[in-house]
Amino acid sequence: MNIVLIGTAYPLRGGIAHYVGLLWKYLSPRHDVRIVTFSRQYPGILFPGKSQDESGDAGVPVESVQWIDSINPFNWIRTGFRVRALRPDLIVFKFWMPFFAPSYGTIAAIARWGRNTRTMFICDNVIPHERRPGDKLLTQFAFRFIDSYVVQSRAVERDLKLWKKDPLLSYLPHPVYEIFGEECARSEAREALARREPGLTLPEDERVLLFFGYVRDYKGLDVVLDALPAILERMKVRLLVVGEFYNNEEKYREQVRRLGVEKYVHFHSDYVPNEDVGMYFSAADVLTLPYKSATQSGIIQIAYNFHRPVIATDVGGLSEVVIDGRTGAIVPPEQPHALADAVVDFFSSDRFDTYRANVMEEKKKYSWQHMAEGIEELYHRSLKHTRS
Repeated sequence: MNIVLIGTAYPLRGGIAHYVGLLWKYLSPRHDVRIVTFSRQYPGILFPGKSQDESGDAGVPVESVQWIDSINPFNWIRTGFRVRALRPDLIVFKFWMPFFAPSYGTIAAIARWGRNTRTMFICDNVIPHERRPGDKLLTQFAFRFIDSYVVQSRAVERDLKLWKKDPLLSYLPHPVYEIFGEECARSEAREALARREPGLTLPEDERVLLFFGYVRDYKGLDVVLDALPAILERMKVRLLVVGEFYNNEEKYREQVRRLGVEKYVHFHSDYVPNEDVGMYFSAADVLTLPYKSATQSGIIQIAYNFHRPVIATDVGGLSEVVIDGRTGAIVPPEQPHALADAVVDFFSSDRFDTYRANVMEEKKKYSWQHMAEGIEELYHRSLKHTRS
């Protein structure tokens, strides 16, 4: 089969680029797979981060063509014809926000017009975390030209069915990210971090919480910070906040000062290159994921790669992956005391070894081979499905 993957890809950075690279890796042994990515993913004025380009190892070395300018309608038309010229059997789009719907819809409409080319969305979200006027209209435009959908949580499946009548879909959970290397001993990881991070010392007996990834309001960093005083009343812990801030970093630092917990919080407020990710997860005891809203989270699948338990909130599909009392804990959203209780229980009951062993078993469900086979099966179903 001739497949075109469209989405963020190397030399661009981030979790979606990692995802597209891994999908290429597992589809390409049986298919002819090409990757089309962005020449301009976000206009500089709209991009909240420091850089859109990967600064370290590629993770999965892939070749991509940077054809798509996200804000140029004439480019969308040209790209549609360039993709059409590749004569794909299947075009797979990685879809995560309505901003990209006009370009994706235009490319899909041109590439499949008058042909049996099938189009597929892998949906991270349907209803975005941070909503804007016109989101539904833009997304429904793109949906007109998409034949089938992969959803990675039941929460996204429910959202899709709100916006698309009787969609042809498959539920395929987000696979584990395997590009960041293997788990190493906590003591080794902590020593490595101490050498890298000025002023950070992590003794082997330190209890370490990790908050990882791009920092946005909906991810609830303020919630775990508010939980810290209640935790510290009962035990000493250290919180590592690791990731680039996509909103006001200073307000979180001010919150730390106001709460009087500066001694117990360490900020690494930059993007972490792929080759360094394993240090932070291996050094931590547990990942905290205090989201205020969510669909699913690829951060869990990084934690599972390093056999780390997760304490997450009961939003979206997080509880589908974090098994309460087995691979971590699920707590109500925006309730710092509930989060504090879960952290204290995790450490006081010495749950790390048991939960780690359970994570090692649970993560077997989340393979890229299963994802690739699911995409193939959905493609064949779409061939039998009459287009509307």
